[in-house]
Amino acid sequence: MGPVVSVIVPVYNAQKSLARCIDSILNQTFKDFELILLDDGSTDTSGEICDRYAEIDERVRVIHKENSGVSDTRNRGLDIAEGKYLQFLDSDDWITPEATGLFVRTAEENQCDMVIADFYRVIGERVSQKGAIEEDGLMDQVTFAENMLQKPADFYYGVLWNKLYKREIVESYRLRMDSSVSWCEDFMFNLEYVRHIRSVYALKVPVYYYVKTKGSLVSQGMSVKKTIQMKRTVFEYYNSFCKDVFDEEDYEKYKVQVYRFLIEAAGDGVVAPSILPGSYKLGAERTSVSEGVQEGEGFFFDLYRERKLQERLFDVVALKNELQTVDIKLLFYFSRPHENCTFKETTEILDITRRELSFSIQSLLSRNLIEVKEKPVNRTKTRKTRDRSEKDLVQEPKRKTKASEYVLTPEADGILAEALLVLDDFEQLQYEGFSQEEIIMFERLNEKRNQNIRRALAGKY
Repeated sequence: MGPVVSVIVPVYNAQKSLARCIDSILNQTFKDFELILLDDGSTDTSGEICDRYAEIDERVRVIHKENSGVSDTRNRGLDIAEGKYLQFLDSDDWITPEATGLFVRTAEENQCDMVIADFYRVIGERVSQKGAIEEDGLMDQVTFAENMLQKPADFYYGVLWNKLYKREIVESYRLRMDSSVSWCEDFMFNLEYVRHIRSVYALKVPVYYYVKTKGSLVSQGMSVKKTIQMKRTVFEYYNSFCKDVFDEEDYEKYKVQVYRFLIEAAGDGVVAPSILPGSYKLGAERTSVSEGVQEGEGFFFDLYRERKLQERLFDVVALKNELQTVDIKLLFYFSRPHENCTFKETTEILDITRRELSFSIQSLLSRNLIEVKEKPVNRTKTRKTRDRSEKDLVQEPKRKTKASEYVLTPEADGILAEALLVLDDFEQLQYEGFSQEEIIMFERLNEKRNQNIRRALAGKY
């Protein structure tokens, strides 16, 4: 059997960014893939970098070829790919650690023909999230095309690298990049692919870091006349796609929106999105740890790294559901037995501040993901009585009062199920390379260790 995913990366004079790109792929939490690096006649050390990675990781395949452009190079990758799914990267960019696994899981669970995800736009040391479809979920071909009508010349729809494709569809219809077109060639490939699919899943999780800034067609040496002709060709292709996907009545209804493509493409068509308000400093958008912390040794470093890995995996669920990572932690906490835990203990258990806990509770209440359940509790109160010495304390009778308890609503079930899935990923990452017998032994020893800790805290030592 071949790999589950073929990751295709065209490479041309990318020695400064190539290692970052390749490392982000090889360090994926999902491991069953092949990485096809296509050196398109690089004149710097890019080819040597590719070869070094192939020597240390058997999943890497390197092709050295004469320079023929990115479209022809990608086609070469498609010709030799063996995976069930296809994923593309540009050598200037990189992906999040869970990107490939998230793509595959989404495609398999929803039995869809394409997955499309949000991405990060990086400019210098700032990063912002970019997406176009607001709702996370499955849609049919027509619904996806209707969404595309809103922003037809947007990067989100036009590029290859924020999508997962089925190789079976690509090969059944012999889909390839048009090497004769040097503008929107990715968009044309996507249009042709969407013609032959039934369903798409839009994933509201950014999995790709886009940093490459492409110059205008004129700055690339293309004449104004040829630029206009090329854009007209691409529009005619887009117009033909809409006529095929929509019935005649709907096409007439959407015709004005179809022609918006010409307006949006008046400059350079698929234009790189700018940094938006609410952008982050690069590195602050996801849970991360410094290299020093990663290499630190000792008990406290181990605990810290374990917690940070859990938070990084919870990041995915949070982004997908437009929540904060602390919200996911709190939802999971409320789903577990935690009787008699005080507010202060809750903050210590979750390693968050009182302010973060208060804000998170209000956020979850406003989203109707938790609700307040009043429960009777017994509380004993003592008081000093008049005319008695301070030593004479009278205990008041026990009386029932009310205390607040937060419980999950049915609306939280789906989010909690996603959190449980990423915790499965957490276990798989911890046990990578373990045999089944070693895993069972580790779990037994760990349970004994936990029992010893509980006894010690209970004062039984």
